[in-house]
Amino acid sequence: MKVLVTGGSGFIGAALCHKLVSSGYDVRVLDDNSRGSLTRLADIQDQIEFVSGDVRDAKTVQTATEGCQMVWHLAYINGTRFFYERPDEVLEVGIKGAINTIEAAIAAKVNRYILASTSEVYNTPSEIPTPESERIMIPDMTNPRFSYGGGKIASELLTLHYGGKRGLETVIFRPHNIYGANMGFEHVIPELVAKIVKLSDNLTKKSIDLPIQGSGEETRAFCYIDDAVRGILLCGEKGKAGEIYHLGTQKETSIRELIEQLGQILDININIIPGSLRPGGTTRRCPNISKLSQLGYQPQIDLKAGLTHSVKWYVQNLT
Repeated sequence: MKVLVTGGSGFIGAALCHKLVSSGYDVRVLDDNSRGSLTRLADIQDQIEFVSGDVRDAKTVQTATEGCQMVWHLAYINGTRFFYERPDEVLEVGIKGAINTIEAAIAAKVNRYILASTSEVYNTPSEIPTPESERIMIPDMTNPRFSYGGGKIASELLTLHYGGKRGLETVIFRPHNIYGANMGFEHVIPELVAKIVKLSDNLTKKSIDLPIQGSGEETRAFCYIDDAVRGILLCGEKGKAGEIYHLGTQKETSIRELIEQLGQILDININIIPGSLRPGGTTRRCPNISKLSQLGYQPQIDLKAGLTHSVKWYVQNLT
């Protein structure tokens, strides 16, 4: 089966491409490499077709979609810093990208369209672990942070009620804090590692003070990339049309616990200095993954193992 992956040179997109290739799919990638990198696809470059282009350009998307039976739409602008600094681009890529890929999929008579959404659609959920039926919201229209979640909400509506209503078989997955090596430096784990390396003078100081956002009691459920792509593939292959699936793990970890594990891996004693959360920050996030588990999904890599591999990569690429 020939499939298109938009955003295929991004962190999750590239990992998905590797999984698809190893599973026997004929993979075409559409990306402009503005956030991604072809180095992530270097070891499979002879096994995929790469199309350089922007999902905001309808003609480019239409050409890339021709001949494909399945579309995995992952292209977006991720990274919390960008939500605040480039909200206009985040929304443009999100909404134009969704419309263009859906319309191209309909025109090309694609069998299945899979959208990557986000846990950000909930802001602060009312229930932990959070089911897919949880209400979604934008608590403050004036806060640019919600450009990301808002763009994803619009993309979900377009997927289900524009594409789905016009005969496209659609599935949505909502990732929760996927991490791993080479994911970019604008996420919590690489940002923390970079701060620790800098404050410890390239790990030469064995005790440091680490200022953070929040108290450290805020929680996330961190899912290693290898587990994530297994879940994404299950969503695409076995997910029920018109349904939404949580992707992640139900192991909730506080930021304080995360930092302690980073300190153990790096052999640094870390004294956490609490600070204020940025407006719109979420205190707890952990998905209920029972719906995806019914399709056979089960996370296999614990946080310590995943962090050890990830931290090693970041240290090598920071120092």
